[in-house]
Amino acid sequence: MSFLTLQGISKRYGNFSAVEQFDLSVERGEFLSLLGPSGCGKTTTLQMIAGFVTPSNGTITLNGRDITHERPEKRGMGVVFQSYALFPHMTVAGNVGFGLEMRNMKRAERAVRVAEALDLVRLKGLDARYPKELSGGQRQRVAIARALAMRPELLLLDEPMSNLDAKLREEMHIELRAIQKRLGITTILVTHDQVEAMTMSDRIAVMHRGRIAQLSTPFEAYERPATPFASSFLGRTNTLSGEVLRRNPRCAEVDVAGTTLRVPHEGRAVEGAVHVYIRPEKVRLANGDARVRGHIATRVFVGNQWLLVVDTSLGKLHIALPNHGAPPPDEGNEVGVFWADDDLRVLTPEGAHGHA
Repeated sequence: MSFLTLQGISKRYGNFSAVEQFDLSVERGEFLSLLGPSGCGKTTTLQMIAGFVTPSNGTITLNGRDITHERPEKRGMGVVFQSYALFPHMTVAGNVGFGLEMRNMKRAERAVRVAEALDLVRLKGLDARYPKELSGGQRQRVAIARALAMRPELLLLDEPMSNLDAKLREEMHIELRAIQKRLGITTILVTHDQVEAMTMSDRIAVMHRGRIAQLSTPFEAYERPATPFASSFLGRTNTLSGEVLRRNPRCAEVDVAGTTLRVPHEGRAVEGAVHVYIRPEKVRLANGDARVRGHIATRVFVGNQWLLVVDTSLGKLHIALPNHGAPPPDEGNEVGVFWADDDLRVLTPEGAHGHA
């Protein structure tokens, strides 16, 4: 039995359905991310797990216990909000120990638990400071320490790093994942940041319009998207519209603007109008034979990469080239473009179908 199970969960507000027939199982010790754009239902789902929102339908089970209608404080969960929700009039130690005090834990035991939590998030020695005396990253650590001090069965993170700058956010991804692994605590993260989800998660649930568009490991979600939405939301991608000419045992032959592409269909029953996808980093400038030729319309340097837009007969192709020290050809130059057939993906426009 899974540690956390959501079965047939829906949440409706009048005629609007925020979450619809949502099924999810989370294993003990797993780090799972609910990833999607604003309005996809990810935060509503987290709030139903936490007990702040009551489902319209369905059941939520935690470690074999039905908690669908249980009060939030009875669920044994730790929650870290986007705003951190720290008490400005309390010290760091007071904030971290607040929940323990509400449980009537003795002062000496509470002090030990607070010290352990602050040590975990590398804030030892800052217990007497107030939130206004801390940096954004430190305030976030206090919020995490407060949740961990409760020793929750389940840790819920609602976009806790969205207020941090890019460098600090990247550091916190690594730190928080290391803490989660060390404690073995089951964790669910809500985020709209694809890199955050892929960096930290064992699995990602890509959400779209109140449902799961794809549930898989970060690698599978990125390399083998199950739906057009998952393909376009998880990182950049080139999307080419075409028509299936024939379907062979291993690949589909797809006509795109007069050029036939051989695309692995991965068992999908694709036919008729389709979209062909390829990631920018899988497209290269051709040293020899080119699949197609075109002119560089845009060339941008971003440090570790060169980003190119090449006008071709197939349409505009976005290319990401690693920076090896020498710049690619200038804008306006004609270039050949190459890719491997195995790097192409094909999906029907309305979504992935079942296996043939």
